[in-house]
Amino acid sequence: MAGMILKEDVEKVRATADLYDIVSASVTLRPSGTGTYVGLCPFHDEKTGSFNVRPNLGVWHCFGCGLGGDVFKYVERQENIDFRGAVELLADRYHIELHYEQNGPARPEHAGSKRTRLLEANEEAQRFFVSQIMSKEALTARKLLGGRNFTQADCERFGCGYAPQGWDNLVRHLAGKGFTQQEMLDAGLARQGQRGIYDYFRGRVTWPIRDSTGRTLGFGARKLYDDDQIAAKYINTPDTQLYRKTQVLYGIDLAKAAIVKKRQVVIVEGYTDVMAMHLAGIDTAVATCGTAFGMEHAKIVRRLIADDSLGGIQLIGPLKVEGQALSSRIVFTFDGDAAGQKAALHAFGLDSAFLSQTFVAVADDNLDPCDLRIERGNEAVRSLIAHAKPLFDFVIDAAINRFDTTYATGQMGAVKAAAPLIAQIRDRSLVDLYTRKATRRIGVDLDIMRREVNAARAQLSVRDDDAYAPKRRFGASGGANGAGNGMAAADGAHRGEQGRNPYDDPARRRALEHRDASEQTYFRIDDAVFIAEQQFMAMLIQVPRAIDREMFACLTLANFMTPVFRTLFQAIAAAGDLPSDDTPQGLWMHNLTKAGGPMLESTINELAVMPLPLPESDRQGEPPAGTQPGGAAAAQLKPASKEERRYAAELIAKLLDMGLMRRIGAAKRKMAALPDGEEKIALLGEITRMETDRKDLQSQIYNSGV
Repeated sequence: MAGMILKEDVEKVRATADLYDIVSASVTLRPSGTGTYVGLCPFHDEKTGSFNVRPNLGVWHCFGCGLGGDVFKYVERQENIDFRGAVELLADRYHIELHYEQNGPARPEHAGSKRTRLLEANEEAQRFFVSQIMSKEALTARKLLGGRNFTQADCERFGCGYAPQGWDNLVRHLAGKGFTQQEMLDAGLARQGQRGIYDYFRGRVTWPIRDSTGRTLGFGARKLYDDDQIAAKYINTPDTQLYRKTQVLYGIDLAKAAIVKKRQVVIVEGYTDVMAMHLAGIDTAVATCGTAFGMEHAKIVRRLIADDSLGGIQLIGPLKVEGQALSSRIVFTFDGDAAGQKAALHAFGLDSAFLSQTFVAVADDNLDPCDLRIERGNEAVRSLIAHAKPLFDFVIDAAINRFDTTYATGQMGAVKAAAPLIAQIRDRSLVDLYTRKATRRIGVDLDIMRREVNAARAQLSVRDDDAYAPKRRFGASGGANGAGNGMAAADGAHRGEQGRNPYDDPARRRALEHRDASEQTYFRIDDAVFIAEQQFMAMLIQVPRAIDREMFACLTLANFMTPVFRTLFQAIAAAGDLPSDDTPQGLWMHNLTKAGGPMLESTINELAVMPLPLPESDRQGEPPAGTQPGGAAAAQLKPASKEERRYAAELIAKLLDMGLMRRIGAAKRKMAALPDGEEKIALLGEITRMETDRKDLQSQIYNSGV
């Protein structure tokens, strides 16, 4: 085992990696306030975006699940690797050479993380397959692709290749490039036989399956020859460290930009269907790889289309249904046969995970998109998607169409078939609508259908959702400016309910105040005190150069009442107090988080992404994330604006003033309990001096223009 990565190399990677670039590869981020971006969390399923990214500080935090950290922590969770693997992965991405401590055996010549080596093996396999597509042996493959109306240029665009017949063509090629047999097996490119390893893909057309950043994770391959020992028409890379069939979508690398821009995605069933769609102008098409579209696929799509609208209809956007534009749109292409209807029912079961409008497109004669393009041209493919039918309508109509509703028995059969489907719709505003539509189609009384739907909903225990009700979450409005859950947890208090600010509800607050006498110091803190301390800590973390060093030196632990902020103030002292002006943004966050330890990590992350009550224009000069060489976190701490310095001085003055008020109040209470005498006179003199200090502070603030 090689030694640890040198610290200076770790910091070089930290300074170079662009957090916005890394996160936006899988999450659509939208500006939210000054320097902060928000999207749907990639680590838990949520309806409203609570995942916050602050690129200039190199930190992210989710107010929904409480996870957060720096760029390394994000890569660790996203790629399911350890810290060392995250550093090596980012180093490979940004072409940074790493050095290791000399306390372990020398690293092999092909040094690199296991994940990186598997990616390299797949990329080399892709180059090999592409190099074979024009060979004499690959004539059958070229004929198949040409027969699907794909030109050589089209095949090059989509990375089509050919895996030659034989047993070990790819194995020998990869071995010549320095890859070990174990790496080939781990990448899913080879299998173990009695006489050694052999190629997994043989005598087939191949397609590279990539992630949204274009890294090749695996392959799909189509059968060409009758003597192929694998009977399946299509095979895919088996699940590996890189490739999980439930978490990959073919074509996502080509479609991602269009999906994000248009907030649309088209789900098809095959590789050639994706090609046909894109060539016809539907550049948001992707396909599952050897499995049905499932929950993990849904999460990928939702994060890219930023699906937090809950089906909200807006008067913007390129697509319209009945004269109204949709905020987002997902279209499935299914066959109209029994298999297609089964797939639609499966998608229907996922619909609660899709808050956008979900549609189904079925071509006449049940043609798939590739055959439709061959027979009727590109315009027919575009028309297919433009005239897609809402998924609810497709599934319910398919159920009703199984019965002859001209007879009473058929009508009742249709009612019994449609009611459970309508009952699954979680949006109560749509349940009544579809109940009425089904009633008209079947030709029965509305009361009959309602009774069956209500009975089915009672059995399912469906929780009603209103798709058009305004959604609020802790952090989006009110209370403590959007932070506090992690702060309460770090203080040893009780984390608020997800999406709820525990300070918004006076009754809840009073209950917390009396929960435990040992915690009353925290819960009895006035909101104004808490907010002032919280805002100051957020300013100190986000814009430390706004803090006046002389004023900061006047602060002591006694100026903070909230235990978590008292502890954080001590951590700041342990980190060396205010950072120097030439300290990189990311290093400041790293040092502070390290000084705070695990208990304060979540609090620091929350404060780093918390919106501040500053004018939007105050940060307009800040370069957009992802445009700075070396990443935003590599830059030195941002100079503070006049408005930021003014607000920071206000907060310090308020903390100092409140500290004096508390000391004066405590002294007055003590004096009231004392008998007349020298001690009481001395205490009165101390109170007079503190009141004078307070007046001097207020005068200083006034004269300084704060």
